[in-house]
Amino acid sequence: MVTDNVLTSVRAHLVERFGGTEPSAASVTFLGLEPLEVLRFAADSDGVVRYATLGCSRHPMGDPSDLVADPVRGPRAELVLVLRGGLDVASGVHRSLAILAAAPAVEGVVLALDGLVDLGEPLWKGAPFTAILLGDSGIDALALPEPADPVQFLEAVPITGTEAAWVRLKGAPALREAWEEAGIDVRDPRRAQASL
Repeated sequence: MVTDNVLTSVRAHLVERFGGTEPSAASVTFLGLEPLEVLRFAADSDGVVRYATLGCSRHPMGDPSDLVADPVRGPRAELVLVLRGGLDVASGVHRSLAILAAAPAVEGVVLALDGLVDLGEPLWKGAPFTAILLGDSGIDALALPEPADPVQFLEAVPITGTEAAWVRLKGAPALREAWEEAGIDVRDPRRAQASL
């Protein structure tokens, strides 16, 4: 499977899912890696803006201890960040999302449901969030021709350092339960952290 075909299919899948409007795109390049794009879909009727990575699914994620990576089989994923009102390009959110999406290639991380990926710095200028918790985006997986695994779309929920520590201690479901009990809207970029 040619990787360009994977990315073309992923992009078309996202455009169809978010209403057929063409997103704006920011390309981010890291030394030694193929470029990653971050797509920004215009706000919907509720003022919700969606950002999606494009490039993480180019290659399957594999076990970093494998001597030879399988070029076809293995999980594939892209990240989707959903924010009320969105952020401007100067916020740095595009770069942060690209860094997180590069984690499989750089650190051998396998992005999966309930996974925690810590950036170690604010996800955007002035943000209290330094990590993401991976959840169900509600976007159907994209099937690829056999024998390739489908592309999963994981929602990247911004979390604070304290919330990340809570996930490590108690698990992702416990944090989600705390958010629900406190009535926290995790898509609000100005939200308070959960009281833990």
